[in-house]
Amino acid sequence: MKSLLLIAALAVAPAATYAAETCITQSQMNPAERDALAQAAASLASKIQANDANSVKPLTIAEFQQDFTGMANEIASTASKLSGAQAQVEQLYILDASTLAKTAAGANPDAQFFCSLNQSPAEAQFLIPQLPPGKYAFAMVRMDSATPWRISFLLRQDVINGLPQWLLAGLYPKPLTALGHDGLWYWKQARALSTGTGAAKEPWNAWLYYQEAQSLLQPANFVASSHFDKLQAELGAAVPPAISGGIGADSPLVVKSADGTEFRFTALTVEDYRGGDKIDVAAHIKVDSVADNAATRKLNVAAISALVAAHPELRKAFHGVWVFADAPGQAPYATALAMNEIK
Repeated sequence: MKSLLLIAALAVAPAATYAAETCITQSQMNPAERDALAQAAASLASKIQANDANSVKPLTIAEFQQDFTGMANEIASTASKLSGAQAQVEQLYILDASTLAKTAAGANPDAQFFCSLNQSPAEAQFLIPQLPPGKYAFAMVRMDSATPWRISFLLRQDVINGLPQWLLAGLYPKPLTALGHDGLWYWKQARALSTGTGAAKEPWNAWLYYQEAQSLLQPANFVASSHFDKLQAELGAAVPPAISGGIGADSPLVVKSADGTEFRFTALTVEDYRGGDKIDVAAHIKVDSVADNAATRKLNVAAISALVAAHPELRKAFHGVWVFADAPGQAPYATALAMNEIK
């Protein structure tokens, strides 16, 4: 399944007051600094491509070496996607948070970095919650193959044996295409579906395609840019009125089947796991238990049918629908149907 592993436990930060720290772009770095950072990123990418977790571990910050299982699993999963890929370091940023001070309560503060690009109004932004003081870097390495990927790294400069060294503090591998199309393609499709007239206007398809564009274009969920802000604004404007207040456990999308059964969808996203010529819809419903597999599958199939019946435009833009039944303390039970299987 598509996922974004945040090894450094970094997530989108809540609203707060941030003190901007210092950002240095690669064009502003001195050659020695730039080369050392690029070499560290390229070396990590090579080791991950080779599924060499044992070599990555000593190049990881001490906090993560203590329990390396999650990182090792992510390396193995990523390596399987990178066979034969050619690595190219794309972008480098030094994020200096050395002067960060803990809050009055003793917690690490949130840090925000504004990185002007080529002395233009365009900029990249990094918003990292609860960041310990230190000198960090963000490096993006493109892995070119028939199905290109990008591996992004959050690095921290620690002193090892008296010498500064860039160590892995966060790993963010992501595909750059889905079923042969990149994020810009999905963005253009979403815009056309959102602004069309009559039958050409498909608000649910547009909103979901905007999500796929966002997933492919954003290297990590704490990274933004002037360009990405435009996508975010369009995505926000494309939210269907039925979920204008958001969608979640406390504000589900309620869909009724023909027999009056109500299904409460707590999430509605996209999935490209199965392949084919189009991406899939991925939906979540909350249930009490998934212990009875046969009953849960029947419920999932009914939920899929109700969702597509309520929003038939989904048949045009998607290969099929996944529904995940989520029960407290149990692994989700997933059911997938292609559109031609949905009654």
